Amino acid sequence: MSRRGLLAGTAAVAAAPALLGAAGAPRAGAPRAEVTGGRRRGGRVVEVSVDSPALGGPGEIALLTPRGWDRRRPGDRWPTLYLLPGGDGDHHVWTAEFAVQDIPELADVLVVMPAMPLFGFCTDWWNHGAGGPPAVESFHLREVIPLMEREYGAAPVRAVAGESQGGYGALSYASRNPGMFGAVAAFSGPVHPLAHPEVWLAGARLVGVDPLAIWGDPVAQRRNWIARDPYYHVRGLLGTPVYLSSGDGTRGEREGPDWEEEIFIPGTEEWIERLPDNVVSVTEAIISREARALTDRLISVGVQVEAHFHPGTHTGGYGPGELRRALPVLLGAL
Repeated sequence: MSRRGLLAGTAAVAAAPALLGAAGAPRAGAPRAEVTGGRRRGGRVVEVSVDSPALGGPGEIALLTPRGWDRRRPGDRWPTLYLLPGGDGDHHVWTAEFAVQDIPELADVLVVMPAMPLFGFCTDWWNHGAGGPPAVESFHLREVIPLMEREYGAAPVRAVAGESQGGYGALSYASRNPGMFGAVAAFSGPVHPLAHPEVWLAGARLVGVDPLAIWGDPVAQRRNWIARDPYYHVRGLLGTPVYLSSGDGTRGEREGPDWEEEIFIPGTEEWIERLPDNVVSVTEAIISREARALTDRLISVGVQVEAHFHPGTHTGGYGPGELRRALPVLLGAL
């Protein structure tokens, strides 16, 4: 199994307190990420390197620039789609696997694709009460967004989407910061982590991350988990269209003869016993349960939600198709 597939499939989940003031604007006094380098990667793709106070070191951002961006004048602004990566933090997935540069509907949109540290899971880490780096949510919301709007032509007209950990992050950011994003989409994201904390803690341990450094213990620090679980913040999405998708953990149309079975995660034995015999992806089966529970919760409070549940695993490569399905929701807000 690929390193990326392993990390995407065994993500621990977390996020940080609300970071917005009135009208969905980043709070004053937020740390500034300083640009340390930039280069054209090819075509419309630009790489930006920054020194990030939130991360305590370097950070990376890829941009898919819109038509006319190279000839922009002061004051030119484009609606902006933020795309958040999975558990390995590799922002290149959006161009390498999702091929966003080949999507015609994005020709006039600035697409911002920030990286994050390994297993950062879109959160400002609790670090056993000490706080400090990696503060991934602060990097994304308090550094990247202001930098994009200050120097790269991003408009405060935003949508956000992500896969796996990034899907969780997209919903966490949007639900806990009402008004910051006009639409949100999550593809195979663990969107109700407190429902299955043992699964996400086991995944963190597997890849060598201290799971209790992220949110703490789900019993002793239960308030931390609730504060960062989108299921408990659905009213923050009122007025924000949502797209949710997941597989069910069984083989689907993309799991052909060359598909690599997902690695066994110690600590998930109970779920292996409880799930149907045809489930080959425990991670995606649990994600499906969380996505369905969140969908029902969103509907119950009146949030506009489009959900797509299908056969498939966490590493089958369904994300690119789901992004294209979600585009009418995302671009409708832009």
